[in-house]
Amino acid sequence: MNTAEWFKDWFNSPYYHLLYNNRNEEEANFFIDNLCAFLNLKPKSNVWDLACGKGRHSVALNKKGLNVIGTDLSENSINEALLSSNSNLDFYVHDMREAFRINYFEAVFNLFTSIGYFENFNDNFLVFKNVAKALKPNGFFVIDFFNADKVISSISHDYQEKRGEIIFKIKKEIVNNVLNKTIAFNCNNKDYYFEESVSILKKEDFESFAKSAGLKIENIFGNYKLEPFDLKTSERLIILFKK
Repeated sequence: MNTAEWFKDWFNSPYYHLLYNNRNEEEANFFIDNLCAFLNLKPKSNVWDLACGKGRHSVALNKKGLNVIGTDLSENSINEALLSSNSNLDFYVHDMREAFRINYFEAVFNLFTSIGYFENFNDNFLVFKNVAKALKPNGFFVIDFFNADKVISSISHDYQEKRGEIIFKIKKEIVNNVLNKTIAFNCNNKDYYFEESVSILKKEDFESFAKSAGLKIENIFGNYKLEPFDLKTSERLIILFKK
Protein backbone atom coordinates (compact mmCIF):
# COMPACT_ATOMS: atom_id res chain seq x y z
CA MET A 1 0.00 0.00 0.00
CA ASN A 2 1.22 3.49 -0.84
CA THR A 3 1.09 5.09 2.61
CA ALA A 4 1.64 8.51 1.07
CA GLU A 5 -1.88 8.32 -0.34
CA TRP A 6 -3.46 6.02 2.24
CA PHE A 7 -6.38 8.38 2.76
CA LYS A 8 -7.59 8.03 -0.85
CA ASP A 9 -8.38 4.33 -0.40
CA TRP A 10 -9.32 4.28 3.28
CA PHE A 11 -11.65 7.30 3.25
CA ASN A 12 -13.47 5.84 0.24
CA SER A 13 -13.97 2.52 2.00
CA PRO A 14 -17.33 1.71 3.67
CA TYR A 15 -15.32 0.13 6.49
CA TYR A 16 -13.85 3.51 7.41
CA HIS A 17 -17.32 4.84 8.14
CA LEU A 18 -18.25 1.64 9.97
CA LEU A 19 -15.23 1.86 12.28
CA TYR A 20 -15.88 5.52 13.10
CA ASN A 21 -19.67 5.29 13.29
CA ASN A 22 -19.55 6.72 16.83
CA ARG A 23 -19.27 10.15 15.20
CA ASN A 24 -22.91 11.09 15.36
CA GLU A 25 -25.14 13.99 14.44
CA GLU A 26 -25.80 14.88 18.09
CA GLU A 27 -22.09 15.46 18.68
CA ALA A 28 -21.79 17.46 15.44
CA ASN A 29 -24.80 19.63 16.30
CA PHE A 30 -23.47 20.32 19.80
CA PHE A 31 -20.08 21.43 18.48
CA ILE A 32 -21.57 23.54 15.70
CA ASP A 33 -24.05 25.17 18.10
CA ASN A 34 -21.18 26.29 20.30
CA LEU A 35 -18.98 27.45 17.41
CA CYS A 36 -21.75 29.45 15.73
CA ALA A 37 -22.75 31.09 19.01
CA PHE A 38 -19.13 32.09 19.61
CA LEU A 39 -18.44 33.31 16.07
CA ASN A 40 -21.80 35.10 15.78
CA LEU A 41 -21.94 34.60 12.01
CA LYS A 42 -24.66 36.51 10.19
CA PRO A 43 -27.49 34.56 8.48
CA LYS A 44 -26.65 33.57 4.90
CA SER A 45 -22.90 33.87 5.55
CA ASN A 46 -20.84 31.73 3.16
CA VAL A 47 -18.92 29.01 5.00
CA TRP A 48 -16.70 26.15 3.86
CA ASP A 49 -16.64 22.75 5.54
CA LEU A 50 -13.17 21.62 4.46
CA ALA A 51 -12.75 17.81 4.44
CA CYS A 52 -16.44 17.38 5.18
CA GLY A 53 -16.71 13.60 4.90
CA LYS A 54 -20.38 12.66 4.54
CA GLY A 55 -21.36 16.18 5.57
CA ARG A 56 -22.61 15.87 9.14
CA HIS A 57 -21.04 19.20 10.15
CA SER A 58 -22.11 20.79 6.86
CA VAL A 59 -25.74 19.88 7.53
CA ALA A 60 -25.50 21.25 11.08
CA LEU A 61 -24.04 24.52 9.77
CA ASN A 62 -26.75 24.78 7.13
CA LYS A 63 -29.45 24.37 9.79
CA LYS A 64 -28.02 27.52 11.38
CA GLY A 65 -29.10 29.50 8.32
CA LEU A 66 -25.67 29.56 6.66
CA ASN A 67 -24.79 29.02 3.01
CA VAL A 68 -22.53 25.99 3.16
CA ILE A 69 -20.12 24.34 0.73
CA GLY A 70 -18.59 21.05 1.80
CA THR A 71 -15.58 19.52 0.05
CA ASP A 72 -13.79 16.22 0.48
CA LEU A 73 -11.31 14.07 -1.43
CA SER A 74 -13.55 10.99 -1.08
CA GLU A 75 -15.94 10.69 -4.00
CA ASN A 76 -18.03 8.12 -2.12
CA SER A 77 -18.45 10.45 0.86
CA ILE A 78 -19.43 13.36 -1.37
CA ASN A 79 -21.96 11.22 -3.24
CA GLU A 80 -23.64 10.42 0.06
CA ALA A 81 -23.38 14.02 1.29
CA LEU A 82 -25.11 15.22 -1.89
CA LEU A 83 -28.25 13.43 -0.72
CA SER A 84 -28.56 16.23 1.87
CA SER A 85 -27.88 19.10 -0.55
CA ASN A 86 -30.26 21.99 -1.11
CA SER A 87 -30.15 25.50 -2.57
CA ASN A 88 -27.92 26.66 0.32
CA LEU A 89 -25.92 23.45 0.84
CA ASP A 90 -23.69 21.92 -1.82
CA PHE A 91 -20.79 19.48 -1.98
CA TYR A 92 -17.77 18.95 -4.24
CA VAL A 93 -14.92 16.48 -4.57
CA HIS A 94 -11.80 18.53 -3.90
CA ASP A 95 -8.22 18.12 -2.66
CA MET A 96 -7.54 20.66 0.10
CA ARG A 97 -4.02 21.15 -1.24
CA GLU A 98 -5.55 22.91 -4.26
CA ALA A 99 -7.10 26.40 -4.26
CA PHE A 100 -10.90 26.44 -4.23
CA ARG A 101 -12.49 29.91 -3.97
CA ILE A 102 -10.99 33.39 -3.63
CA ASN A 103 -12.20 35.98 -1.09
CA TYR A 104 -15.49 34.13 -0.75
CA PHE A 105 -16.07 32.72 2.75
CA GLU A 106 -16.78 34.35 6.10
CA ALA A 107 -15.60 31.17 7.83
CA VAL A 108 -13.83 27.90 7.05
CA PHE A 109 -14.09 24.80 9.26
CA ASN A 110 -11.64 21.88 9.29
CA LEU A 111 -12.99 19.52 11.93
CA PHE A 112 -12.26 16.18 13.59
CA THR A 113 -8.56 15.86 12.75
CA SER A 114 -8.87 16.35 9.00
CA ILE A 115 -5.38 17.65 8.28
CA GLY A 116 -1.84 16.31 8.72
CA TYR A 117 -2.26 13.26 6.47
CA PHE A 118 0.30 14.22 3.87
CA GLU A 119 3.71 12.63 3.33
CA ASN A 120 5.09 16.08 2.51
CA PHE A 121 4.85 18.08 5.74
CA ASN A 122 4.76 21.35 3.78
CA ASP A 123 1.46 20.32 2.21
CA ASN A 124 -0.14 21.34 5.50
CA PHE A 125 0.97 24.88 4.80
CA LEU A 126 -0.68 24.67 1.36
CA VAL A 127 -3.99 24.05 3.13
CA PHE A 128 -3.56 27.20 5.22
CA LYS A 129 -2.51 29.16 2.15
CA ASN A 130 -5.63 28.07 0.26
CA VAL A 131 -7.87 28.82 3.24
CA ALA A 132 -6.38 32.30 3.59
CA LYS A 133 -7.09 32.96 -0.10
CA ALA A 134 -10.65 31.71 0.26
CA LEU A 135 -11.47 33.83 3.32
CA LYS A 136 -12.81 37.34 3.17
CA PRO A 137 -10.98 39.97 5.29
CA ASN A 138 -11.63 39.32 9.00
CA GLY A 139 -12.88 35.82 8.16
CA PHE A 140 -12.43 32.92 10.57
CA PHE A 141 -10.68 29.56 10.21
CA VAL A 142 -11.43 26.85 12.78
CA ILE A 143 -9.12 23.84 13.12
CA ASP A 144 -10.18 20.90 15.30
CA PHE A 145 -7.29 18.48 15.89
CA PHE A 146 -6.40 15.94 18.56
CA ASN A 147 -4.30 17.19 21.47
CA ALA A 148 -0.93 15.71 20.52
CA ASP A 149 0.49 15.83 24.06
CA LYS A 150 -2.51 13.93 25.45
CA VAL A 151 -2.27 11.35 22.67
CA ILE A 152 1.45 10.80 23.25
CA SER A 153 1.03 10.35 27.01
CA SER A 154 -1.96 8.00 26.84
CA ILE A 155 -1.58 6.09 23.58
CA SER A 156 -3.07 2.58 23.45
CA HIS A 157 -0.74 0.58 21.22
CA ASP A 158 -2.91 -2.51 20.59
CA TYR A 159 -6.67 -2.83 20.92
CA GLN A 160 -9.80 -4.04 19.19
CA GLU A 161 -13.07 -2.42 18.13
CA LYS A 162 -16.15 -4.49 17.28
CA ARG A 163 -18.75 -3.20 14.83
CA GLY A 164 -21.48 -5.73 14.17
CA GLU A 165 -19.76 -8.98 13.27
CA ILE A 166 -16.48 -7.30 12.30
CA ILE A 167 -13.59 -7.09 14.75
CA PHE A 168 -11.11 -4.36 13.85
CA LYS A 169 -7.61 -5.13 15.16
CA ILE A 170 -5.83 -1.83 15.63
CA LYS A 171 -2.17 -1.07 16.33
CA LYS A 172 -0.74 2.39 16.97
CA GLU A 173 2.83 3.64 17.13
CA ILE A 174 4.57 6.97 16.90
CA VAL A 175 7.55 7.12 14.54
CA ASN A 176 9.39 10.29 13.52
CA ASN A 177 6.65 12.50 14.95
CA VAL A 178 3.97 10.67 12.98
CA LEU A 179 1.10 8.69 14.50
CA ASN A 180 0.76 5.47 12.50
CA LYS A 181 -2.29 3.24 12.86
CA THR A 182 -2.80 -0.14 11.20
CA ILE A 183 -6.31 -1.56 10.90
CA ALA A 184 -6.75 -5.27 10.10
CA PHE A 185 -9.99 -7.23 9.92
CA ASN A 186 -11.84 -10.01 8.15
CA CYS A 187 -15.20 -9.58 6.45
CA ASN A 188 -17.01 -12.30 4.52
CA ASN A 189 -13.91 -14.51 4.66
CA LYS A 190 -11.73 -11.81 3.11
CA ASP A 191 -8.85 -10.16 4.93
CA TYR A 192 -8.48 -6.37 4.81
CA TYR A 193 -5.62 -4.13 5.85
CA PHE A 194 -5.53 -0.35 5.97
CA GLU A 195 -3.18 2.25 7.39
CA GLU A 196 -3.57 5.74 8.79
CA SER A 197 -0.69 8.14 9.13
CA VAL A 198 -1.13 11.55 10.76
CA SER A 199 1.56 14.07 11.70
CA ILE A 200 1.77 14.92 15.40
CA LEU A 201 0.87 18.58 14.97
CA LYS A 202 1.01 20.90 17.97
CA LYS A 203 -0.03 24.48 18.62
CA GLU A 204 3.32 25.85 17.46
CA ASP A 205 3.03 23.96 14.14
CA PHE A 206 -0.39 25.43 13.41
CA GLU A 207 0.84 28.84 14.50
CA SER A 208 3.72 28.59 12.03
CA PHE A 209 1.40 27.57 9.17
CA ALA A 210 -0.96 30.39 10.02
CA LYS A 211 1.70 33.06 10.29
CA SER A 212 3.11 32.15 6.88
CA ALA A 213 -0.40 32.32 5.40
CA GLY A 214 -1.28 35.66 6.99
CA LEU A 215 -3.62 34.32 9.68
CA LYS A 216 -3.42 34.94 13.42
CA ILE A 217 -4.62 32.94 16.43
CA GLU A 218 -7.65 34.43 18.18
CA ASN A 219 -8.62 31.68 20.66
CA ILE A 220 -7.70 28.14 21.68
CA PHE A 221 -10.17 25.62 23.14
CA GLY A 222 -9.78 22.12 24.56
CA ASN A 223 -13.12 20.43 23.84
CA TYR A 224 -16.43 20.79 22.04
CA LYS A 225 -17.82 22.81 24.93
CA LEU A 226 -15.18 25.41 23.95
CA GLU A 227 -13.60 25.27 27.39
CA PRO A 228 -9.99 26.49 27.81
CA PHE A 229 -7.23 24.33 26.38
CA ASP A 230 -5.05 22.39 28.82
CA LEU A 231 -1.89 20.81 27.42
CA LYS A 232 -2.09 17.72 29.65
CA THR A 233 -5.82 17.02 29.96
CA SER A 234 -7.67 18.40 26.93
CA GLU A 235 -8.88 15.83 24.41
CA ARG A 236 -8.91 18.30 21.51
CA LEU A 237 -6.86 21.22 20.22
CA ILE A 238 -9.38 23.64 18.69
CA ILE A 239 -7.81 26.79 17.29
CA LEU A 240 -9.66 29.82 15.97
CA PHE A 241 -7.69 31.87 13.42
CA LYS A 242 -8.62 35.19 11.88
CA LYS A 243 -7.56 36.72 8.58
